Amino acid sequence: MAESIFVRVQKVVTGGLDTAVGAAEQLSGTSLMRQAIRDMEGAIAKARDGAEAARSRRLHAEHQIAGARQQLATLKEQARFALGKGRDDLAEAAIARQIDVEGHIARLDTARADAATEERRLEDSRTELNLRKGRMEEELAAFQSARRSAELDGAAPGTPDAKVQRKAERAEDSFRRAMTAAGAVPADGADAQAGAKVAEIAKLQREAAVAERLAALRANQEKAAPRRAKAR
Repeated sequence: MAESIFVRVQKVVTGGLDTAVGAAEQLSGTSLMRQAIRDMEGAIAKARDGAEAARSRRLHAEHQIAGARQQLATLKEQARFALGKGRDDLAEAAIARQIDVEGHIARLDTARADAATEERRLEDSRTELNLRKGRMEEELAAFQSARRSAELDGAAPGTPDAKVQRKAERAEDSFRRAMTAAGAVPADGADAQAGAKVAEIAKLQREAAVAERLAALRANQEKAAPRRAKAR
């Protein structure tokens, strides 16, 4: 199963943070915070790209659903027509195809709903990430202003390691809270024998559904025949 976009984004962000925090002693507080902001921008770009891809999948599924529903309406009319002509075999084939199309529509609707959910979550994530990036930029500006004030007051231009580490930890916490881990866990494979039995049940259910619909269609047409005869 493909890795979730949320997991990929989180790996990029946390990976960059681990590197940044590990190098805190070599970087000034300003450099560390700028790198954190760049990491956040990368996460925002990934969330945007993921949302656009999910939107494309949703729209594609919606288009396919519309086409499948039109096909379903045509099949229903074809089954009715074939039965009226005494071609039970053709009516049965049209009904069997209806069931296949209905299953396809159900799968498409699930895909559409999943894509819509992912699109919404990624857009929400992108909004939150942008807000946090704005706060980090404000924090960086305040940090730079405080350092300039200290230098003007005659303090040493360097920043104590402990202060740098605190800034790094705060940036890391901001990143981690902004991301939502949503990794999907694939289901365990079923036993081969059990799978075959389930497939056999599905086949029997499909055959029963076809027979039931064919009988219902025949009954409706038999009821309608006397009314048509009287109308003549």
